[in-house]
Amino acid sequence: MPNVHPVLADMATSISEFKKNPMAVIHQGGGQPVAVLNRNEPAFYCVPSVVWEAVLDQLEDIELARLVEERKNQKEIPVDLDDL
Repeated sequence: MPNVHPVLADMATSISEFKKNPMAVIHQGGGQPVAVLNRNEPAFYCVPSVVWEAVLDQLEDIELARLVEERKNQKEIPVDLDDL
């Protein structure tokens, strides 16, 4: 049976090409993730920092939404701001 691996990016490069000039790979990716392949298997994905930051922001938003859902039916405790 052949060894088939999904590549979760529209662009890919070899690890050898990546090592030669990582910044060129990022530039050629045009702001999109690039799969870096080792022996035709994805070894890792190279993403620009703005993409990574956006992913982390979305993950944080998902976690905050989960917390809101989890806590929305909790009993409220009245607080006077002057007491803080």
